[in-house]
Amino acid sequence: MEIPDGLVRAQIAYGGDAGREFIAGLPARAAELLERWGLRRTGPGMHGVTALVLPVERADGSAAVLKLGRVDEESAGEPLALRAWDGRGCVRLLEHDAVTGALLLERLDERRPLSELAERDARQAVRVVGELLVRLTGVRAPAGVRGLGGVAAGMLESVPAALGRVAPGRARGLVADCAAAVAEVADEPGDRLLHWDLHYGNVLAGGDGGDGGDGGDGDGGGGGGRGPWLAIDPKPLAGDPGFELLPAIRNEFAADEVRWRFDALTGALDLDRERARAWTLGRVLQNVLWDVEAGERGLDEEQLLVAELLLDRR
Repeated sequence: MEIPDGLVRAQIAYGGDAGREFIAGLPARAAELLERWGLRRTGPGMHGVTALVLPVERADGSAAVLKLGRVDEESAGEPLALRAWDGRGCVRLLEHDAVTGALLLERLDERRPLSELAERDARQAVRVVGELLVRLTGVRAPAGVRGLGGVAAGMLESVPAALGRVAPGRARGLVADCAAAVAEVADEPGDRLLHWDLHYGNVLAGGDGGDGGDGGDGDGGGGGGRGPWLAIDPKPLAGDPGFELLPAIRNEFAADEVRWRFDALTGALDLDRERARAWTLGRVLQNVLWDVEAGERGLDEEQLLVAELLLDRR
């Protein structure tokens, strides 16, 4: 079995020796699971940074995908979340191997990500995400999912050192203000089941169709009134839905759309605007801290603009 070069490079870059070990074991792991679950490969593998995804057919003739990933802190709760959602707003989990973390999932239409709709109608794509988040965050997080409280505490602990590595002026002031906003809400992190990574590439049309034109209920996208769009690849958290908004605010970024998108998402989820603002600034802070840790010389301008707009500085 050929391993895509892009996955090999990503695993070595981000995982080092653990990534090399994961890549080396992939062919044997795939072969064992294909046999155990009675699967037949039906096409070339797909991949992101962390996983190889093989299109397959089950013994009953139904289409599925076998996801083989290297489990880390972010992805460890994926099977717990998928079971809790049970297909409501997201892909269905069919099988899970607890030893390797491999997942057998229903097959959606990978040729039709929400990003294609966003190129034509960015506001409609935001509405789709809002409706998906209503379904996903309507579920209480199950035991075993990492919590936003711990994530927030870790960020706040990292802020003093990070500020020392950010140039004085606008950027440092915004980082400090984001941290102050998080500190105000950190003691009440929430208990909803969050996807955390609901960008447009992680929303696909269902394998049975859907016209791709709206995010409402219907018979497309897997049937059963699940809607024509479904989420994939969660990095689950137990927390406040306000921490979910930034990907949809930043995708197809336009500074003059930030406030509209924030209003549309908070309205769809019926969120307290001030809490949602604080947690969205917390998501900006998380990204900035990662950039600082990675040694980036300058902070991402989109992140800074989102923070300024939500803080009414522009």
